[in-house]
Amino acid sequence: MGLFRQNVRPPAEARPKPFRIELGWRGMFGLVVVCFCLFLWMFLLGVWAGQTILLPPRPVQAVPGAESPQPLPSGPVEEDGFRKRQQRTPAP
Repeated sequence: MGLFRQNVRPPAEARPKPFRIELGWRGMFGLVVVCFCLFLWMFLLGVWAGQTILLPPRPVQAVPGAESPQPLPSGPVEEDGFRKRQQRTPAP
């Protein structure tokens, strides 16, 4: 009958040891520095991602006085879709 049994602890050899982490002051300081750097990196990455997603890219404005782009010269096109190369004569 389990209702009237006393709570008996098993002997010390049968119990598993509790898991413990012990840090000195230098270890604690190093852990704080590493956590701070990780949180700072996540914050900066979040700010960058938020600005990239929420703000549309700025339109490119033409610089005053700059020439507009010229179209490529058109020439005869071969069957494979490439332009024929023009033969250049060497200059005398």
